Amino acid sequence: MANAGTVLTAQPTPEVARRAWPQWLALGGAMLVVAAVSIVWSDGGARLLLGALGLFLAVRGGVLLRNASGLDGELSGRARTLGSAAAGAGVVALAVALVPGGAAARVLLVGVPVVLLAGALALLTRTGAARRGGSVLLGVGVVVTALLVARGLDQDWARAADAATVVAAVLVALLAVPVLVSAANLRTVAAQPAPAPAPAGGGCGGCACGAGGCGS
Repeated sequence: MANAGTVLTAQPTPEVARRAWPQWLALGGAMLVVAAVSIVWSDGGARLLLGALGLFLAVRGGVLLRNASGLDGELSGRARTLGSAAAGAGVVALAVALVPGGAAARVLLVGVPVVLLAGALALLTRTGAARRGGSVLLGVGVVVTALLVARGLDQDWARAADAATVVAAVLVALLAVPVLVSAANLRTVAAQPAPAPAPAGGGCGGCACGAGGCGS
């Protein structure tokens, strides 16, 4: 996913898009499958969600660390920092997901509100559509947090953790939509014909430029 993760920052070439779109399609499809199974699998849904997230973070962190050596200066340092943090968080999430019981669900009970609110605050520091999206996400995060706390106090925290698992699964499914849209866009770019090779003679069509052929 390293190359696929970079092709959306600029208009990719057809060659890059041909390599990237199947990866984005597979990622989006996997996200939908994980979300659906997590909702219907009452005993292991939270562990599946947390394990999938941990695997993604561990792989992504490893890719960042591997590519950091090819970057210059500050970019290399940032890639190493982000890669180490992602890989460490991924390993911890995988370890918790492998523990039988409700540990994974309790992590999601805390993690879902934190992710929603932190994501909203990050978007609010930007401008335009991102800031408006941050306002919406902040409202959603506040409502979800209040509902989870109310359910935990009114019933029990195990039921609140189950509700947090469902919310997390829905968020994963929603995040799969832009991933699949990106795959479709990349597929469109990949279907474009490759640019024609430059003509012989450096673009002069083979005429005698030195003799004044093109100039005439």
